[in-house]
Amino acid sequence: MKSGTKLKSAVCDTEVMVIRCGDGTIECGGAPMAEAKPADAGTISPDHAAGAMIGKRYVDAGGSFELLCVKSGKGTLAVNGVALEVKSAKPLPASD
Repeated sequence: MKSGTKLKSAVCDTEVMVIRCGDGTIECGGAPMAEAKPADAGTISPDHAAGAMIGKRYVDAGGSFELLCVKSGKGTLAVNGVALEVKSAKPLPASD
């Protein structure tokens, strides 16, 4: 998978754009994401139902994956079953 790829959730309305991608399966709501939305939506796993927020960047602990949420939904973004975290903003330099 390459940067700029748009992925859609199979279980909710979440859509993301891949910024950085390592080895692993990108998931939402406990189901793998794909470039095309399936005809029949699946069910969100209760363990992965915290939701995704539009405009936020999501990263894994190792920094291998970075996703930009372009459409919010009810599923939690994850890689190989491990939930991604919202990327925090870098602090501005102090001015004197």
